[in-house]
Formats: sequence, structure tokens, C-alpha cells
Amino acid sequence: MKWMRCLLAIPLILTLSLPSGADDAKFAYNRGVKAEAQKKNDEAYEAYAQAYALKPKNPQYAVAYLRLRSSLAMDHVRAGQLLYDAGKLPEALAEFQRAAGIDPSNIFAQQEAQLTAEMLRKQTLHEELTAPQSLLAKKAAEAGGPIELQPIPSTPINLRMSSNADQVYKIIGKMAGVNVLFDPDYRPQHISIELNDVTPREALDMLALETKTFWQPVSSNTIIVAADTSGKRKELEDNVMKTFYLQNVSTPNELQEAANTIKGILDLNRIQLIPTQSAMVLRGTQDQLVLAQKLLSDIDKPKSEVVITIAVMEVSRDRVRTLGISPPTSFPISFVAPAAAAAGGSTTGTGGTLTLNQFPKINGNNFLVTIGGSTLSYLMSDSNSKVLQNPELRALDNEKASLKIGDRVPIATGSFTPGVGAGGISPLVNTQFQYIDVGVNIDITPHIHSDSEVTLKMSLEISSVSGVQNIGGISQPVIGQRRIDHETRLRDGDVSLVGGILEDTETQSLSGWPWLAKIPILKYLFAQEDKEKHEREIVFAITPHIVRALNVDEQNERLVDIGTGNSVGLRHKEPKTAKPGSSTPPATPAPQTDVPRAPRPLPPSPTLSPTPSSSPTTP
Repeated sequence: MKWMRCLLAIPLILTLSLPSGADDAKFAYNRGVKAEAQKKNDEAYEAYAQAYALKPKNPQYAVAYLRLRSSLAMDHVRAGQLLYDAGKLPEALAEFQRAAGIDPSNIFAQQEAQLTAEMLRKQTLHEELTAPQSLLAKKAAEAGGPIELQPIPSTPINLRMSSNADQVYKIIGKMAGVNVLFDPDYRPQHISIELNDVTPREALDMLALETKTFWQPVSSNTIIVAADTSGKRKELEDNVMKTFYLQNVSTPNELQEAANTIKGILDLNRIQLIPTQSAMVLRGTQDQLVLAQKLLSDIDKPKSEVVITIAVMEVSRDRVRTLGISPPTSFPISFVAPAAAAAGGSTTGTGGTLTLNQFPKINGNNFLVTIGGSTLSYLMSDSNSKVLQNPELRALDNEKASLKIGDRVPIATGSFTPGVGAGGISPLVNTQFQYIDVGVNIDITPHIHSDSEVTLKMSLEISSVSGVQNIGGISQPVIGQRRIDHETRLRDGDVSLVGGILEDTETQSLSGWPWLAKIPILKYLFAQEDKEKHEREIVFAITPHIVRALNVDEQNERLVDIGTGNSVGLRHKEPKTAKPGSSTPPATPAPQTDVPRAPRPLPPSPTLSPTPSSSPTTP
């Protein structure tokens, strides 16, 4: 029976001795094969992924995992397209996201997910606008934007006229395809104008400059002309409103500084700040707000950051030498009474009572001299110690960073009652305490320059409690400190060594018998010499590393025309097109940005009909 039990236990022992990872991977792979045979591709994919994660170097598991990953992702994409065509956008988005999660390299699944999410967002917004809501909310949602003049032809024109300004405005308006209205208070003057090879918009701007007028769109194809005065501009120019959210503002002072910049440069006085949301609401002309957008994009940039590596090294060396014989320097003499001496009494007495008849009996035996022992010292010690601290500080531009390593020591301040009075008043009754930092204290304020250099304003201090002093009945600590305050400019990665905090103490003492202690060589037999030397030096190694610099590009540095000194305006720049019949090639249009590209057509599945996203070719 026992041998039977042993035989039955052998398979169990062999099973337990196998590596658990290999057994789990093989079990997962077999489970995936079984699920794939039953057309349960999602379950098979999860099983293959588990086997591949356990043993990624197994080619059998890797091939099965990668093969099913690609095909399963395409199956979910096709299922999402069918749901999209059926108008089930949430379900379609889930299928596209599932496909992108299975195969992150499937760009088509990612594009379909983005397009579906955008369509779902627009559908939700449309439902919110059409849902029952208050009149004010509906009106606010339907509020129109600023008036945009329809595109004016950019074909160059030539114009030579001598007439009233209103007639010239009307002729240029016909060339530009816009209607021209005039303010009732405007009085046109007679002018002579000659323009060559200018666009209609440029002709309108030049005519306004010559006649001291300005024109303002009132609809998509109509402008109004009025005298260029501050009153007329305030009366006729349309105002727009916009809320700007600043991404890199952290304090109300920074938000106020940005508002002051907008106000001073663009003559915008209607500014409301919202510090809790780092936002500002501006009201002004369309040109002013366009320029405000440009200005805020130039100044709303993340602050530069620097990592400062600090190595604090304290090296100390103590050397002590003690050499010589310490001889006895005092001889106590004690008196013993004659009677006690004659009787063999104690010899350790310090005196006695004598009668007059005993004085003649006093001799050398009545005095006891005690001579102490001598000590021979031959000792030398040399100790070295090094203390290294290597902290790192990450600081923003022009923001102070502090590092304090050590203790906080209480110090009594204010008034206190010294001593203990008759009524049992404690000296601590009226005493106030403040705590000071003792140890390594570092304060650094960096300023990051545009040429990868950093200016560091540093305060480096090492302090310790060097003693205790009693003041008014209260023990006050005595703080010893070594401090450096300085400012330096370094390149990124340069090391600045701040040293010079050196303490060198040397003490020499000689104790022994007078005169004999001055004899060379022999003095060590009659005296003892002590020499002590203490050296301590502290060195700071400061290394800045810029982790984020101020990002300034060409768009931030380019010049922008903002009008004249009396009025702020935006000059529209339009490319000129070639005249009809001219051999001059047309100007190359600027490349379009932010134009969504259509997703690549997906080849139809052999089991599914072609989806509508792949349009058939028209013969």
C-alpha cells in the first residue's frame, strides 16, 4: 500500500516542480486556441495576450498574439462602421476605441474614433441648443460673432481720378463688389488720386488715409465711411467681447501684469479680471481683440525652470600630540604632635595640640611630606572626517527656493521675569519663544537667461549650537554660523565652487617644573607638552541644469502693424492675383493648416458588404 501511494504522489510532485510561469503560459495559449476554434476572437485574444506577456520570447505565443491582434482590430473597425451607418454613434465610438486599444498602430481606427467623437459632440451640442431652455440662454447661444466682410477680389487695379472723395469711394466699392454708405455728418472734399497696381482693399485704405476718413463693415457686402475722429470711431465701430483664459498664470499679480500690458499697448480700457480662473474678459473693437490674442499668445508662456544640484562638503582634521612626564607640582606637608609620634601614632594627621613643654621635643619626625606620583604620556592622534550632503532644488525663474537641513532651536524673546519670586513666579511665565533654523540653510533665487545661462542669487549658511549662555535665569543657546551671500552667473551644467569657509585652530601648552621645563630634550623628563591642531573647511559645489527654457519663436518676434498713434487697427494682408491676360503667375496661396484629412479607405471584408465610408468610383 505504501509503494502505491508513492507512485500516485510522483505525478503530483512533478507537476508542482514545474515552473509556474511556463505552465500558466501554456494553459493560456491552449485556452486561446480553443476559443478561436469556437469563433470567440475576443476571448482568444485575451488568452494569447496573457500567454505572450508571460513568455514574450516564445515564437509560437508571439505569432498567435500578433496575428489575432491585427485581424481582431479590423473586425471591431468594421463593426463600428456598421453602427455608425445605423446612427448609433456611442456604440460605434466604443467599437473604434476598442480597436485602437487592441492595436495602437492601427491609424485608421484612431481616425475613425476621432471623427466619431467629433460627430457625437456636435450632435450633443445640437440637442442642447434645440432642447427647451430659458429665453436668455437660447439668445446667448444664438448670439452672432463680429461682422465679416465678404472676400474682396485681390486682382490689382490702376486708378487715376480727380473728383469728390465720395465718388472715388463708390468707384472703388464697385471694383471690390461692396456697397458704400456715408455718414450723414461726412462732408467729402475734392481730391486727386493716382493708384497703380494695388488691390481694392489697399485702395480703400489709401483713400481713407488721404481723406482722413475710415470705413467700417456694416454687413457682409456693405461698408460705411465717416470722418476719422475719436467720437465717430466710438459711435460707429462695432465692439466685440471675448474671454481669454491664460494657461501659465499662477498669481493675481501676474494676471494683473498681463492686463496692464494689454491696456497700455492696445488702449483697451474695458478689462475685467477673474483671478480664480486665471481669465480676463476684454471688450473692444475686433482689431483690438485680434491684436490682444496675438499679444497674449506671446507673453503667456510657461516659466523657465532649473534644477540646482548642491554638494555640501565639510572636511575636518584634528591632530593631537601629548609628550613628556607630568611631575608632581605640589608637596603637602602635615604636622604630627610629638606625643603621637613617640607613641607611633597616626602619621596622617594635619596638626596637633602642643604644650609649651613639648616645643623643645619637635624634630623632623613631627613633619610629614606627601609626594605625588609622576605620569609619562606618549600619545598622538590624527583624525579625519568628511560630511557630504547632495540635495537638489527645482526652482522657477525668479522664484526663491529654500533648503533647510538641521534642527529648529528655540530662543527666548520678549520680556520675562528673571528668577523665581516670592510668589513662586516661573521665569517662563511672560516669555515668548521663536525658533531659528540651525544646520544647513540654503536660499537660491535663479534667473534664467535666453542664452542658456543662469544667474544665481545665493545665501549659503552652516550653523550649529556652539554653547549655552544663562541670561536672566534662562539658558540661551549660542549659535555659531558660517554664511556666504553672493551672486554669480553660470552656463547650463557649469560648476561653481564656493569655498573659503576655513577654520584653522592651533593650541600648544607646556606644564612642568619651572626652568627645567625649558631645557631642550631634557624638558620631557620634567614637563609635559600638548599640541592640538583643528582644521575645518566647507565647500559648496553649485551646478544649475535648465530643464525648461523660455520658448520664443519667429512668430513671437515678428513686427505687427497696429495702426496709427491715434487709433489701433489691424492691417489685412492679401496676396495679389494676376491680372486677366497677364503672363505673371498667380501668387502661391499660403498652406492651409488645421484641415482634417479624410481617413484612408478600408478594404472591404470578405464577409461584410462594402461600407458607405468607401465611396464607389464614378464612371
